[in-house]
Amino acid sequence: MKYLTIYEKTETGYSAYAPDLPGCIAGGFTFEETAELMRGAIKMHLETMRKDGDTIPEPSTRADYIDAPAA
Repeated sequence: MKYLTIYEKTETGYSAYAPDLPGCIAGGFTFEETAELMRGAIKMHLETMRKDGDTIPEPSTRADYIDAPAA
């Protein structure tokens, strides 16, 4: 399964979250570090959900870029 991950630039680096996995977040100084931490966070989040007997949500969030009209 692939879960959409949103990355946001912060004052100190990057933060990330997966909308289909509430509470699954990560943050780092670089995009690459944040992406690596997020892969681990998703893995751990899903392992914990399985251990707790929770239903694993199917990925359903989508993203797209919309061209904005020139000012």
